Amino acid sequence: MSIIQNKKAFHEYFIEDKYEAGIMLEGWEVKAIRAGRAQLKEAYVTAKDGALYLFGSHISPLLNASTHIHPDPVRTRKLLLHAAEIEKIINKVQRAGYTVMPIDLHYKGGRVKLTIGLAKGKKLHDKRATEKEKDSKREAAQAMKKERR
Repeated sequence: MSIIQNKKAFHEYFIEDKYEAGIMLEGWEVKAIRAGRAQLKEAYVTAKDGALYLFGSHISPLLNASTHIHPDPVRTRKLLLHAAEIEKIINKVQRAGYTVMPIDLHYKGGRVKLTIGLAKGKKLHDKRATEKEKDSKREAAQAMKKERR
């Protein structure tokens, strides 16, 4: 079940590979995500010291958060993947010029997971072609819907 999606990632990049990663969250962050107060628009993933970290994702704290914890909405969060997957991702980023983008925040087995993707940037003409393709599919679907009636 998807919580939020990063639609900007699909508009700006070609997503080639997808990985599902765990994410290290604090208790107040999980509660805020369940309340739908998370955002991935400005988020990106970087590699540091052989691990992947999520930067720039914004999780707004709930108003009734604990009094002894001072929440930081844009803190850096560590991503949890197998070592072989991390190594593979880091190698592709360094050698082939890929970018790692957060795509989707979702639940799996009661836990919050993040889908990340290896992406290549789109040029302006690629974006236009994608929009044309999307429009033509929408028009075809509408025509099929009218024919059924």
